[in-house]
Amino acid sequence: MRQLLLDLDAQKLPSLDTFVVGQNAELAQLLGLFALRTPSQYGERSVYLWGEAGAGKTHLLHALADSASARYIAADAPDSEFEFSPEVSLYLLDDCEQLSASAQIAAFNLFNEARAHGGFLVAAGNHPPMILGVRDDLRTRLGWGLIYQVHGLTDEDKIDALERAAHARGIHLSAGVLPYLITHYRRDMSSLSDMLDRLDHYSLETKRAITLPLLRELLLQQP
Repeated sequence: MRQLLLDLDAQKLPSLDTFVVGQNAELAQLLGLFALRTPSQYGERSVYLWGEAGAGKTHLLHALADSASARYIAADAPDSEFEFSPEVSLYLLDDCEQLSASAQIAAFNLFNEARAHGGFLVAAGNHPPMILGVRDDLRTRLGWGLIYQVHGLTDEDKIDALERAAHARGIHLSAGVLPYLITHYRRDMSSLSDMLDRLDHYSLETKRAITLPLLRELLLQQP
């Protein structure tokens, strides 16, 4: 049973549908257009996302990478990943603040090529372009398109999202489990969702309901 459950988990991939929107409704709508290769209402084909770790930037880039003719580029990707290709219509550049000096040059060139050929580009970093720690020409290019802050979720948003996820999977949670979880565990949605999965597995393995004692017991086992 445990192996089967883990195999099912491995099949879950980020998508725009599983992104918890919160205060990011306008951004979610824009990225939905980009997934279809439709420019914004202003004609823009590039957008820069910034926000704190765990806000969902990488989730959004991976979700868009699942569309056809898209390429996700990690900050430490080989130089070949930064090369423009006519077959790719959407480039997704993550963790811009971590780009090496040579990668910053490659990213600058890629931005120019994608723009010249009508391609789409979504980049993400931990700060707005004007204070991002990269070379001036790349900082300018990143600021040419639309700029959105990816707002983190409130505690109420997180509880609501986890409750909906549990309900969709038929998981019954005793009162107090989720408020305790978000105040005694890592606070990003990825970690919280993973813990919800672990709780479900642990409940099945131990044949016990998901209650506060079960959650506390499982949290004590975490490194």
